[in-house]
Amino acid sequence: MAGASLHLLKSQTLLPVCCARAKEEAGNGARLPDKSPNARVLVLGGTGRVGGSTAIVLSKVRPDLRIIIAGRNREKGASMVAKLGGNSKFTEVDIDNVASLEAALKDVDLVVHAAGPFQQAEKCTVLEAAIQSKTAYVDVCDDTTYASRAKSFKNRAIAANIPAITTGGIYPGVSNVMAAELVRASRSESKGEPERLRFYYYTAGTGGAGPTILATSFLLLGEEVVAYNKGEMIKLKPYSGMLNIDFGKGIGKRDVYLLNLPEVRSAHEVLGVPTVSARFGTAPFFWNWAMEAMTNLLPVEFLRDRSRVQELVQQFDPVVRAVDRISGERVSMRVDLECSDGRNVVGIFSHKRLSVSVGTATAAFALAILEGSTQPGVWFPEEPEGIAIEDREVLLNRAAQGTINFAMNKPPWMIETDPKELGLGIYV
Repeated sequence: MAGASLHLLKSQTLLPVCCARAKEEAGNGARLPDKSPNARVLVLGGTGRVGGSTAIVLSKVRPDLRIIIAGRNREKGASMVAKLGGNSKFTEVDIDNVASLEAALKDVDLVVHAAGPFQQAEKCTVLEAAIQSKTAYVDVCDDTTYASRAKSFKNRAIAANIPAITTGGIYPGVSNVMAAELVRASRSESKGEPERLRFYYYTAGTGGAGPTILATSFLLLGEEVVAYNKGEMIKLKPYSGMLNIDFGKGIGKRDVYLLNLPEVRSAHEVLGVPTVSARFGTAPFFWNWAMEAMTNLLPVEFLRDRSRVQELVQQFDPVVRAVDRISGERVSMRVDLECSDGRNVVGIFSHKRLSVSVGTATAAFALAILEGSTQPGVWFPEEPEGIAIEDREVLLNRAAQGTINFAMNKPPWMIETDPKELGLGIYV
């Protein structure tokens, strides 16, 4: 699947989301026309690593799209527009200012919210504005609280006839769809029921994503880890429960640690798997030690204070960027599913550059929405109303562009070298 073309579109058979003209005519909601040429896509955080990467992919895959880069820095905006070409422009937007958002969303068909970090955000300002302006929406949220708050707008989005996906990036996002496909295939091919689902993630350094991902990581250290064990919610210490996981070709074995990530709860509730957990690890190895030390030594109140964490990130940033140049930015996701009849299957996704792969993944969700895969409402990626079951393969093919290793529904031995897991503490 990794070699499939990004131009593998289903636009001939799917009903894409509305264009701006249809929005104006729709009355109670968005009308879905037969095609989405020249759709206007607003990328919030478009001058950053994630948003910028997303905009670049969208401009290459769909040159007809009119891409609006939104941010606070006009100089960076001008630089991004120069990369994208004449079918793009920059607009200055403050996502905390309702009037600024409303002005930016006027005559826009889809907004891609990549202006993180999402941790400690008190409101879903962009999603609310998107519903109010009848604009389709996708975000790259990686925070459990924010994702749950976004889901609370489901009925309002349905009433406005607006499709929206939360946690629609690479992880969470593509990893959710991988999990959904493993569960679906297992239920159709196996006599047993899915019992244990585990997400494992590895990123070298910050993956080239810079201060935002560093702030996200630090803020997550202040959150208790929510996992599920045989149907019961349990809470665990962040950056504990180390396992040594084999990520296969191009990555090898890496230590990963428990983190509080939104796909754990959504996969448990949506897919009905009783035991679910997520772990993350980085490189060089001393970054893992540093994260573990921060968890043990810094007060929780400090780690939950967004402003103080941002200050800490600024202090660390020069060192992190220097190490990033040495460590590279490889990224890998491994999703393991175990069933009651002994069936064990794995999905693996590895790429040399997170800064590229995250844009490809986010663009895949944006295209799915534009092509009509998403129903009105606010959905997680693994929900069929978010990404239709028949469209999952297309999304995964698009997201897997440039991967060094991508496989789905394989037994562990087919992707591993000398499988081995070492657990500390509660094993979920």
